[in-house]
Amino acid sequence: MIKHYCGIFGIYNHAEAARMAYFGLYALQHRGQESAGIVTWDGQKLREHRGMGLVPDVFNERHLGKELKGNIAVGHIRYSTTGASLIRNAQPFLVRFKGMEIAIAHNGNLTNTVELRDELERKGSIFQTSIDSEVFVHLIAHNMNGKTFEEAVMAACKRVQGAYSLIILANDKLIALRDPHGMRPLALGRLAGSPVLASETCAFDLMEAEFIRPLDPGEMLVIEGNSVKSFSLVDEDSKPPTRQCIFELVYFARPDSIVFGEDVYQCRKEMGRQLALESAPDVDFIMPFPDSGIYCAVGFAQQSGLPYEHAMIRNHYVGRTFTCR
Repeated sequence: MIKHYCGIFGIYNHAEAARMAYFGLYALQHRGQESAGIVTWDGQKLREHRGMGLVPDVFNERHLGKELKGNIAVGHIRYSTTGASLIRNAQPFLVRFKGMEIAIAHNGNLTNTVELRDELERKGSIFQTSIDSEVFVHLIAHNMNGKTFEEAVMAACKRVQGAYSLIILANDKLIALRDPHGMRPLALGRLAGSPVLASETCAFDLMEAEFIRPLDPGEMLVIEGNSVKSFSLVDEDSKPPTRQCIFELVYFARPDSIVFGEDVYQCRKEMGRQLALESAPDVDFIMPFPDSGIYCAVGFAQQSGLPYEHAMIRNHYVGRTFTCR
């Protein structure tokens, strides 16, 4: 099964960047429990720590207080998309090229990875991992000649197909972007004057950051110094239709998040209410399958007037659970 869900976080110009990244990833833990990583810029080089497991198990006070120095950070939690469950596939993915240190955190799944990887390997690229995210790095490198870093990123995006939200740390520059279809979410916030980026707004709530807006499909933000500049990956007259993943609203996002401009909790309740309007089953009560089914069941029960009862109890001390047919 191909799985598209990871969580990404970025923060710029904050004295406790690594610690804020830790809190952000902790809030996004539902998006991935396989591995976690944080990369920071200390003014001269990138510092990194990645590991397998949950965020509190991967990082400790030594990492956050001493090793991950710097005021810019990017973080990632992984739920396998492409690539095996190995430490070398944990993100952010870090490379050094032409005097630049680059870290990339990717949420999504590319559909033309095999073709691009074959092409790049024929041109001499050597891949360190089996994740599709590494394709971005090689495409950026191949487009660096005569171009700015931002132009190289935009050129790379023109070659890839599929879903991606990215946060890229390149020395002292932070870049965030969504694919032109807007498949995966990415939001911009502000914490005491510091720009922050996250897959979901629940990460902002934990650190009491202000939610500003979601990035538009096909938008690229470049954060450097005191400026936040917005660019479009595609021309205005050739923008593809928006194709946002409905599964974010149905299941994957946390109910206290705002995703694609929608209040997830209210959206799920409305789905249940609409289902009640379309269906009139001969039942005694409404029972949710926790946790994601709870909010739709509330809406169904409120609209239908049927009693709402809990009969299934989930063990919250084990990993993610699934109900399959």
